[in-house]
Amino acid sequence: MDNETSTGHVTRKAVLRAALAAGIAAPAVLMGVPALARTLTTGEVAAALTPECDDGDDPTPPQTEGPYFKPDSPLRNSLSESGTVGVRLTVSGYVFGLACRPIAGALLDFWQADTNGAYDNTGFRFRGHQFTDAQGAFKLTTIVPGLYPGRTRHLHVKVQAPGRPVLTSQLYFPGEPRNNTDSIFDARLLMSVRDAGAAKEAAFDFVLNVPQNPGPSPTATATTQPPGGSWAAGTAYRAGDRVTYGGPAYVCLQAHTSQAGWEPPNVPALWRAV
Repeated sequence: MDNETSTGHVTRKAVLRAALAAGIAAPAVLMGVPALARTLTTGEVAAALTPECDDGDDPTPPQTEGPYFKPDSPLRNSLSESGTVGVRLTVSGYVFGLACRPIAGALLDFWQADTNGAYDNTGFRFRGHQFTDAQGAFKLTTIVPGLYPGRTRHLHVKVQAPGRPVLTSQLYFPGEPRNNTDSIFDARLLMSVRDAGAAKEAAFDFVLNVPQNPGPSPTATATTQPPGGSWAAGTAYRAGDRVTYGGPAYVCLQAHTSQAGWEPPNVPALWRAV
């Protein structure tokens, strides 16, 4: 059972996920995204998920960097460019420490092959880095990478919490025939993947070897009505939109659908006072 320990107690990560799903502590950019289910081909055995986030548990396993890493990738969360060919892929998730608390400002550097299985070793196509937001969330827009000899489909990634060592690893796709023949493949690094029309959506949570004070488990809390102003829950805001809340004015920093609990003073990643 992915959400319970051997003693039957619900894990801290499961409680956090429930809170996020309820909109209590989730990044607004991920609101409304359906839960993603691991997809399996006939006869394929369900693999162990990324290590559960509990005190003393193992972090996400490292993997080889490979020969194609390049430093100084551009800061961006979309690797798709004008004319990009391939099946659109969106990967989202969180970066946690050992006590299941999200890590804000963690660096994620992604690189991958194009749809033909080739890496850009002269420029920075399909290369880019980003940072987790205040809730430890990340979101990558790219394409499904192609195959090349000896390897199954995969994404490369380096993840680093502020002031901590770098985790170098790879992410994999369930149901790929070459998963069974790739000597580097590790089932613990399988993403959860689902079809989204002609595109695909994937999810993966990283657990870094970062000691943390466990603190209280997330719990639902009642929200109050906004103390006056134009901000309203359930509104689709665009970057640049302006609202008032409790008197001060704010400008939207990134597009999202507002949720109760995400009023402008509470989410500096989404709103800036003007």
